[in-house]
Amino acid sequence: MPLGARFRVGPDGVAGTNFALWAGGAEAVELCLFDERGTETRLPLTELTHEIWHGFVPGVGAGRRYGYRVHGRWDPWTGARWNAAKLLLDPYARAVDGSFTLPPEVYGHVRDWPEQHVADTVRDDRDSAPHVPKAVVVHDDDDWAEDRRPKTPWADSVIYELHVRGFTKLHPDIPPELRGTYAGLAHPAAIGHLRRLGVTAVELLPVHQFAHEDHLLRRGLHNYWGYNSIGYFAPHAGYAASGTTGQQVGEFKQMVRALHDAGIEVILDVVYNHTAEAGELGPMLSLRGIDNRGYYRLQQDPRRYADYTGCGNTLHVVQPQVLRLITDSLRYWVTEMGVDGFRFDLAAALARSMHDVDMLSPFLAVIAQDPVLRRVKLIAEPWDVGNGGYQVGAFPPLWTEWNDRYRDAVRDFWRGALPDVRDIGYRLTGSSDLYAWGGRRPYASVNFVTAHDGFTLRDLVSYEQKHNEANGEGNRDGTDDNRAWNGGAEGETDDPDVNALRRRQLRNLLTTLLLSTGVPMLVAGDEMGRTQGGNNNAYCQDNEVSWLDWSLLEDPGWRELTELTARVLALRHRHPVLRRRAFFAGTPQAPDGLRDLAWFTAQGTEMTEGDWYAPAATLGLYLSGRDIPGRDARGGPVTDDSFLAVLHADHRPCDFRLPGPPWAQTYELVLDTSREDQSTEPGTLHPGGTALTVEGRTVLLLRVAG
Repeated sequence: MPLGARFRVGPDGVAGTNFALWAGGAEAVELCLFDERGTETRLPLTELTHEIWHGFVPGVGAGRRYGYRVHGRWDPWTGARWNAAKLLLDPYARAVDGSFTLPPEVYGHVRDWPEQHVADTVRDDRDSAPHVPKAVVVHDDDDWAEDRRPKTPWADSVIYELHVRGFTKLHPDIPPELRGTYAGLAHPAAIGHLRRLGVTAVELLPVHQFAHEDHLLRRGLHNYWGYNSIGYFAPHAGYAASGTTGQQVGEFKQMVRALHDAGIEVILDVVYNHTAEAGELGPMLSLRGIDNRGYYRLQQDPRRYADYTGCGNTLHVVQPQVLRLITDSLRYWVTEMGVDGFRFDLAAALARSMHDVDMLSPFLAVIAQDPVLRRVKLIAEPWDVGNGGYQVGAFPPLWTEWNDRYRDAVRDFWRGALPDVRDIGYRLTGSSDLYAWGGRRPYASVNFVTAHDGFTLRDLVSYEQKHNEANGEGNRDGTDDNRAWNGGAEGETDDPDVNALRRRQLRNLLTTLLLSTGVPMLVAGDEMGRTQGGNNNAYCQDNEVSWLDWSLLEDPGWRELTELTARVLALRHRHPVLRRRAFFAGTPQAPDGLRDLAWFTAQGTEMTEGDWYAPAATLGLYLSGRDIPGRDARGGPVTDDSFLAVLHADHRPCDFRLPGPPWAQTYELVLDTSREDQSTEPGTLHPGGTALTVEGRTVLLLRVAG
């Protein structure tokens, strides 16, 4: 204990490293140490305790590279795939030196066997050590005593999804040698943009050590997003500016500290559902060679892998050693690396017991009782690709969820594709139909219109069809369900009317997202009009297609969009009625009889049940700031201004009659997305009961004055 490689000084004063590896069914384990010239020294681990092979090696310190060779039977027909010719990465490695290039030697079977249907049964005895990265011993006694975590409450959170490399790669104010790295993200120029926007947390696309898929390498491409993990404790070495023999650990921590100092939390997108070893025809990099049957879900035919992820394999989370690997990794990133939460890729795959998704599964039960993990932010991507995998709204308390029903409803409303307005009503007010159970709150819903997977926001209003030809898969990859509208022309155009319409739609979508109840999530660059040229699956585009183009801020139009985003976020931060901690009751909350939430038609009348079942392009949403549930920091009542939001998705202007008393005597116009120039607040006063002309495709936000 603990698993992995840990430097220490023994009771006899001798310094060295203790190595410990779980390998349940193995017959023998060799520790392989590598010097600076790459010369390998093999040391058998002779101590075996509770299926853990371990030993203390004097004189081995920080920076030493190592790996394992695990001996056992080669019997793929029973799921046994041990092959000691393959050097294996320590699952608990805290740093990795080198990159995976996947030549034939790194496969446990003969990759190029003529009969591919049985290739996985033919053992390859070539040594893989010269061709694979090595784990690195890391010595770090940092206790984080001076770090101050922001600890932003969920209801006050605004998430900004970004890619460490892509966010900083083209930033002109970051030194070239730091661009695309953890140090680049820690640079004042990068953090300054985040602070000006007003986001409270960055959600980093995967930073666990990952490998590139063979089919991408053959096409000269690389896995850019990083959803192909192989080292759950190691910061991805490719994002380090300072070095890869342990320096990446310190650099990552410095990045976290810099973000914390700016009041910004760090959330990691983590991929514990599968690994980079893929299916039975995949490479042998780590877990497959340590204990294939102990780590992976196998089918009834043990040669084959159960695949609930679409990536070839699924980790067998029911197994205690797998559950321990995941929870040890999570605790490590919280306690030793300083992160504040996690977004779990394909979380439904982790919640499967034997086959079905089970909200009482071991994984969810362990998280719920863990004294460290239950205190951090936990976000589920609440689906996988297996039967019964779609679980939006089903995760237990403590968890928040990516709400794709919010995404779909908002996209459909603004493109005029909703059959009625029931769904959009729920989505704008926290999705109580999904989350108002078990003590869950509106912030259980992470609202988003776009994510890394799919169109950027600009592409959503510029393309209706995907354009993924650059991925080399014949445009077959990526979803066809884009729910997009291009404004009358596919792709970029010089038509000024189309471009003006697209920018207005961008303002509408961003404003809707940031005013909705729940936790908003922005994607890096959407606030400045980033485009991927219609590619809705840019997972393999490590180039200008995916990197954030900071020169967009030199265009006044895109700069105004950024300023609007910051302005709406500032409004959200100032007004608790826009970030409620409890669901709306729809009943009077004050002696004057005003309800906390009311809906209005364009005629200024309250919506009836029939109105909810009818098509409509115009909605009025009244949010009362009186007697908001909860208490302030001093225990006093929470009160705020009241607001009326008008969402008008039709292309024609309409006259919206503002609700008069008791709702309001007068309204002050705060936001108007029909205006190109958003640098100043409109500030115009409008009496209640009068008709206000709303331009086509516009969001208005009015504050109750007086």
